[in-house]
Order: sequence, then structure tokens, then C-alpha cells
Amino acid sequence: MIWMIFAGLLLMGLGALYFLRPDLVWKYTEQWKSYRADEPSDFYRLNTKIGGAVFFLVGLAGLIFSFFPL
Repeated sequence: MIWMIFAGLLLMGLGALYFLRPDLVWKYTEQWKSYRADEPSDFYRLNTKIGGAVFFLVGLAGLIFSFFPL
């Protein structure tokens, strides 16, 4: 149960970061791959926000199911 709570909180934190700050995620994970890119594309931002929302929801589900198992 403890690991499920920790995993849920971790996924929720990462999901919030990906959703709220996709530019920061791009800076640390993708910017070094391109010498001409100054900022992430709109497509990257959209996909990162969608992924962040999914991470957050999966983390929330894990947190809820750790307290109320089926």
C-alpha cells in the first residue's frame, strides 16, 4: 500500500509538471538534441500536456485505489 501511495503521488507530480510546464520539460529533455530550436513546437506542447493529464489521472486513480481497493 505504501508503494502505491508513493507511486501515485510521483505520477501526479510528474503529470502536473508536464501539464503546467511543457517548456521546462522540453528544455531538459529535448533542447540539447537540436542546435537551432529555441522553443518547443505547438505539437510538442499539446502532446506533453495530454501526456501530463494522463499521468496525473493514472496517479490519482492509483492513490484512490490504494485507499479503497476493489
